[in-house]
Amino acid sequence: MYNSDTPLQAELPTSKQLVKSTILAGIAAVVLLFTVVLPAEYGIDPTGIGSVLQLTEMGQVKQQLADEAAADAASLLATDTMTSETPNIDGVTEQAMSATPADTAIASGEWRDETPFTLTPGEGIEIKMKMDSGAKTEYSWVVTGGEVNFDTHGDALGKAISYEKGRGVAADEGVLEAAFTGNHGWFWRNRGDSDVEVILRTRGDYSSIKTM
Repeated sequence: MYNSDTPLQAELPTSKQLVKSTILAGIAAVVLLFTVVLPAEYGIDPTGIGSVLQLTEMGQVKQQLADEAAADAASLLATDTMTSETPNIDGVTEQAMSATPADTAIASGEWRDETPFTLTPGEGIEIKMKMDSGAKTEYSWVVTGGEVNFDTHGDALGKAISYEKGRGVAADEGVLEAAFTGNHGWFWRNRGDSDVEVILRTRGDYSSIKTM
């Protein structure tokens, strides 16, 4: 039987070399944590490298999906103690109240931009505007054929903010004021069983609007 040679003492790493390797490995792990893991998994980008590598947006979408899943689970528990339709309030149902923005929205010709899109079951879309800090944009969006979950938020290099979230919403309108210079807008997802059509109308202080 052949036995391998025992390594010489000089070939073994010294304690100093082991400590140095351990420190270098720890530094590499910390760098990966802040530049890759936090942006890609949680949408947190303290160094700004995540945005350059397009990892921050992926992390934000993951967090949005996680929030939606948690909200869906809570909704399933709540349905055991709630009726299928909210009681009338002065003869007006909650569904009718949620449709009010569609009835009161300003005619499309008076808006600066009109962005229509269709969402299949489970599909999501993100549309954002480039805005300066303190800029304001009026908006109105209406869903036809169902309801959507949404998250109104903004992001910039090393910054992120969520303005408003909603589940099972058929329409919304208001004024979006940018908390900082960057991209601000909406993420919608269709959690229903059929296609829905959405029309987003905007006007105000933004330089551009596009699908992300």
